Amino acid sequence: MTLALPEHPIERLLAIMAALRHPEQGCPWDRKQTFETIVPHTLEEAYEVADTIERGDWAELPGELGDLLFQVVFYARIAEERGQFDFLAVVAQLNDKLVHRHPHVFAGLEVDEATIKANWESGKAQERADKAQHSALDNVPLNLPALSRSVKLQKRASRVGFDWDSLEPVVAKVAEEIDEVMAETRQAVVEPARVEEEMGDLLFAVTNLARHLKVDPEQALRRANAKFERRFRQVEGCCAEAGVEPQEAGLDQLEAFWQSIKAREKQE
Repeated sequence: MTLALPEHPIERLLAIMAALRHPEQGCPWDRKQTFETIVPHTLEEAYEVADTIERGDWAELPGELGDLLFQVVFYARIAEERGQFDFLAVVAQLNDKLVHRHPHVFAGLEVDEATIKANWESGKAQERADKAQHSALDNVPLNLPALSRSVKLQKRASRVGFDWDSLEPVVAKVAEEIDEVMAETRQAVVEPARVEEEMGDLLFAVTNLARHLKVDPEQALRRANAKFERRFRQVEGCCAEAGVEPQEAGLDQLEAFWQSIKAREKQE
């Protein structure tokens, strides 16, 4: 029997979700999912949205955003089945939060951008206090990508004055951390755990430098990855044209191809 679905798009989506989770007629895969099991899918969908935007594929973006929205609907449906909350409660809380944090829009207040930012941070601080979260670092999600989480931790510390007010000491800290990494590699007995710890400190310092330069390190690294991938694929193409396998070409030849590709891109 064909299931009758509402015409309104949101109501239709919620009805589809309920049907997928139906204990008898639902989809076996959807029925067995929990909050915990769909978290990896949520993260994957968020990255696919970011990738689509970076590629400028606007025709594909609605579909990717729909996949991300489906994750929210999925969580809400599981919660509704448990008697915790439903999708409308998610929307209601979001509406209230947005109105509360934007008095310059919804209460007609005349404020500048600095005041808007201060009000936003004050509102978030009050929300943390209401949840008995008293550290400036509370409520920074553990499962954020490491670079993004570093930035959030550094910003939180900065708000209470734990930050440098100029670029020079930030750069000096990066240089210091590089020296400490290299010092570990020169030990008579190299301890991998110590090298890893110092590399972590170096990455944290580089992230801090990006923050002071107002560069999103996660975005910068994603673009660097894309650039490396694009150029290396062209190196492989050069090897194919020369009739040699990359692993047989040797570093000097590969580097020559790389520099040629790099120079051509700069000219273009």
